[in-house]
Amino acid sequence: MQHSESNGPLVVGIGGTTRAGSSSERALRFALEVASELGARTLVCAAAELDLPMYRPEDPGRTPEAARLVEALRRADGVLIASPGYHGAVSGMIKNALDYTEDLRTDVRPYLDGRAVGCIATAAGWQASTATLAQLRAITHALRGWPTPLGVAMNSALPCFDDTGTPTGQPADQLRAVAHQVVEFAHHHLPDRLAS
Repeated sequence: MQHSESNGPLVVGIGGTTRAGSSSERALRFALEVASELGARTLVCAAAELDLPMYRPEDPGRTPEAARLVEALRRADGVLIASPGYHGAVSGMIKNALDYTEDLRTDVRPYLDGRAVGCIATAAGWQASTATLAQLRAITHALRGWPTPLGVAMNSALPCFDDTGTPTGQPADQLRAVAHQVVEFAHHHLPDRLAS
């Protein structure tokens, strides 16, 4: 897990694939960089860090990686989630990581309650990217989070990244907007969290 330091709200990013540098991970890292520029502290959980054992609610034992993910989400003031569209759906790795939020069920802020969640989906086509985005938003609702008004569906079959792998054009603008919405919401609700 990589993180930045500041006094702002903590925005946790979850995403990518087991392949480092995937389009979903690049989109996630870009959005987190924007969040950092807006004054947020950021922490990214991507690639191999999300290669976790299948979530088993009956087994309270947690690997160090799973325990770090749960603790990061417990401390989060905002969340960014980026999933590839695998066969028109959220990847198993991202869904499994989100299933670990069940460990937060008895917290004062259970699951993702009170947190803005920016949803990002990437796929080589519009059908898979938009279907995956809709699923991420539905999962966020189920976890009591607040999906940002804008979600990002990136069609990686079109030019989305420049030669350095940085998002460009409309996708970059949308990622900036989602990051801004997450940070703005977190700033407005930070006093509530500190008071509890």
